[in-house]
Amino acid sequence: MDSGGFDNLSTNAKNYITSARYIIGPTRHLSMLPDCGASLVDWPIPFSEGLEMLLTRRGQPSVMLTSGDPFWFGAGAKITSHLSPDEWLALPSLSCFSLCAAELGWPLEKTLCLGLHAKPISRLRPHLVPNRKIIATVRDGSSVRELASYLVKTGFEKTRITCLESLGGAEQKITQKRACKMEEVECLHPVMVGLEIAGNGEVMQASSGLPDSWFIHDGQITKQAIRAFTLSSLAPRAGEHLWDLGAGSGSISIEWLLSGPLMKATAVEKQPNRIDNIKQNATTLGVDHLVVVESNIIDAIYELEKPDCIFIGGGLSEELLDLLWMYISDGTRVVANGVTIETDRLLTSIQPRFGGSIQRLEISNLQGIGTMHGWKASFPITQWIVKKGYS
Repeated sequence: MDSGGFDNLSTNAKNYITSARYIIGPTRHLSMLPDCGASLVDWPIPFSEGLEMLLTRRGQPSVMLTSGDPFWFGAGAKITSHLSPDEWLALPSLSCFSLCAAELGWPLEKTLCLGLHAKPISRLRPHLVPNRKIIATVRDGSSVRELASYLVKTGFEKTRITCLESLGGAEQKITQKRACKMEEVECLHPVMVGLEIAGNGEVMQASSGLPDSWFIHDGQITKQAIRAFTLSSLAPRAGEHLWDLGAGSGSISIEWLLSGPLMKATAVEKQPNRIDNIKQNATTLGVDHLVVVESNIIDAIYELEKPDCIFIGGGLSEELLDLLWMYISDGTRVVANGVTIETDRLLTSIQPRFGGSIQRLEISNLQGIGTMHGWKASFPITQWIVKKGYS
């Protein structure tokens, strides 16, 4: 049910509602219903409390009202994950994204659709590219100003924001302003935004190997060229889970998450100051869903969800590898980087035992020498790549 209300629902949906004896939903949706003699229950905050209320009614016919299409940035999957297939029936109507696109004339297949109503606005950061079109749900009217301030702060103050209030209903209102002018606008819930990104803000590249300047760090960071090389070796695949062990600044796990919307990652780091850096980097770069664990690596292993891929950037030892090999599943990929003579010795000594391949990367950068120039070599990186169960 969106702002169009009860009259815009399908005949099936109307029949279920008018025959129901128990209806739970947001206050706004309940207010749109005709008098049907049902018990109307406001969905509480937090959301989980309403879910508990709903589950107590298992086996009793009940209706839950949500916005439009409940499986398009909606509550549908959160609810059905607790129920068996024969316990529920979904009757979707027009989604707010379809209503928004119809007003703006934007093709949905070429428009990025985001749900920011329950997520930080910083989730926008990887998508801020001039000329890109974005449709997003936001929490309430005040969130529109927060969004505008964020765009100004990141250098995209020329972005045209279209506020779409009460879409599909009698109170529908549409307002357009540049982000830098949004303080003049009052928006009321429910509201969506259409964004036409514009400005001179720094754009995040789509490929691996972000410049080091994107990350806060104390020197413990996998540098840009090595990071791109390492991400290539890690070879992320859609939906996979990475362990970033000895995460430092979190740059590897952050770029892993940036490689696709379904990716998962856990960063393990024992230094509290680095934990703070990882969390701040993840939020700034739009991947606040990175799981960050403050722990010694060996102590953390048994507490974590098993990975598809592991990167060892610090804390490499034969004890750690023995433990990992006992715990991880066949097919798990492992990439370890070493920069010291000691890690070189370890990697070359374990390769015959565990299998895999070893490669070495040396990078030099042009630097001035008085009035002349020369190549300054950085520390070479030795990298071991292996998949458990494969030689």
